[in-house]
Amino acid sequence: MPIFDTHAHYDDSRFDGDRDAVLAALPEAGVELVLDPGCDLPSSRAAAALAERYGHVYAAAGIHPENCAGFQDTDLAALRQLLAQPKVTAIGEIGLDYYWEQNPPRELQQRVLRDQLALAQELDLPVIVHDREAHADSLAIVQEFPAVRGVFHCFSGSVEMARELLKRGWYLGFDGPVTYKNARKTVEVALECPLDRMLLETDSPYMAPVPVRGTRNDSRSVRYIAEKLAALRGLDTDELIRLTAENGKRLFGI
Repeated sequence: MPIFDTHAHYDDSRFDGDRDAVLAALPEAGVELVLDPGCDLPSSRAAAALAERYGHVYAAAGIHPENCAGFQDTDLAALRQLLAQPKVTAIGEIGLDYYWEQNPPRELQQRVLRDQLALAQELDLPVIVHDREAHADSLAIVQEFPAVRGVFHCFSGSVEMARELLKRGWYLGFDGPVTYKNARKTVEVALECPLDRMLLETDSPYMAPVPVRGTRNDSRSVRYIAEKLAALRGLDTDELIRLTAENGKRLFGI
């Protein structure tokens, strides 16, 4: 059953030694589609270039909260150019990250998020939201843009927050952490999330699932995430893979 890994960073330096070999091997491993989101302008350009080279790779362009320190209005013009490319199908990875003290100031993160959500609203594109330890502000800011839809990547909020996002038409991304022993909250959300709003993600090269936790992640391990979610929902794994691939294609217009 063809898999859609809706979040994998193949532009990351950890793939510098074998990027082409890994990407070329994915279709034979059952991974039909991959979406690579950028985290700043250089990585967004790199993701777009990979999408041009590989038929099964698509890209998103955006500025991650950890990388927004030097943000200026001209960056939006550069993003707009990237988003005009046919295989750049979303704005992301954008959002808020309050976890690291050394991250850019929260006020700047919020401004950059709002600017990119406004661009998504203007261009009628979906967004990929990173929300780490910033649940209340992330929810409040996306609510300011009711026409914008997308996915909360590697969702780590509460069931109550999930319900609010789902009510507003958002999707939730599930990654390796749903397979971890301490994943109580993520499991609760996975049980609550409608099957037509669930996306599979690896966040490669990060967050490898059990049983390959601690290794460099790639899209071939997405099946472990699918197996866990299918078991939670009482579904056949291939059926869950089919449903989530349809969800990803629908959200990203593929």
